[in-house]
Amino acid sequence: MELVKGGRRAESATYTVDEVAVLLGISRGVAYQSVHDGEIPAKRIGRRWVISRAAFSAWLATSDNLPKAG
Repeated sequence: MELVKGGRRAESATYTVDEVAVLLGISRGVAYQSVHDGEIPAKRIGRRWVISRAAFSAWLATSDNLPKAG
């Protein structure tokens, strides 16, 4: 998601679970289960889960056990 600030585009600092599912090539359900299980680093804000882009990149670079597609 891109935000517009002062006529310039700025990227959001977070991903949604749906965005992470697409990036990893897994289903939405598997992504939510992986977030719920703590496998994918995420924070709950109200009813939403958000994944920091920085934390996701670090996790992806060091993760040996990526969620299985499903």
